[in-house]
Amino acid sequence: MTGFREQGTGTPLTLLHGISSGAASWHKQMRLTGFRVLAWDMPGYGESPMLPVTHPDAGHYAEALAAMLDRAGVEQTVLVGHSLGALVACAFAAKYPHRVRHMVLADAAQGYGQSAVEQRAEVWRSRQQQMALGAEHLAQTRAAKLLRPSARESDVSTVAAGMRKLHAEGYLAAAWMLAHDDIHGWLGQYGGAFEAWCGMQDAITQPERVQGLALRYGMPFIAIPQAGHASYLDNETFFNQQLLRIGEEVRDECTN
Repeated sequence: MTGFREQGTGTPLTLLHGISSGAASWHKQMRLTGFRVLAWDMPGYGESPMLPVTHPDAGHYAEALAAMLDRAGVEQTVLVGHSLGALVACAFAAKYPHRVRHMVLADAAQGYGQSAVEQRAEVWRSRQQQMALGAEHLAQTRAAKLLRPSARESDVSTVAAGMRKLHAEGYLAAAWMLAHDDIHGWLGQYGGAFEAWCGMQDAITQPERVQGLALRYGMPFIAIPQAGHASYLDNETFFNQQLLRIGEEVRDECTN
């Protein structure tokens, strides 16, 4: 059974982490007023078991997420997917649109499924090479790159700690999804609303690419100031203010 962390009461808010992270990275969002916050460890991360397929796509992860929410007694949720979690969020929204109250794609990884065969192979090969060097090497060489240049040491430590806990098998399954799946296939099936957010100093999934995603579907784009790829850590004040706004909007919908 897929593991998750939970805190608070109110509107369910489900947080999906990226490829080199985990549920613990959302510690600055766990106490948001008015939300029942659920931060999952996707299959192959933390204590969550691997998926029963060798080469998963985002749909397989979405099914695991649905099972987790069933276990938690959550029928509908505000859904926030960060980085590779955005790809999973879109697959979940495509498969279970009635369960999504509001969706945020933060610093979205869009996948390489529509790229040339050679590029897909290179993405897959580079991720294999990264993991072959070990999680400790990944933490030492990559953690700071996920944050703004002047990031707080505590945030670098949070990212590094998550990287040190990676399981090679889980990371590589997620990397396969990144290299071979594509966010647009799922968004095309979903056809619903979402917001796209991105740190203005995100060097991984650059703001112009995330803004392009929003423009393609006519959806709102929010630039997060003073934030790199892990925008929810770099500028948690701004990030959380946006989540609180969404919480108010969702509750207003319920009363109207």
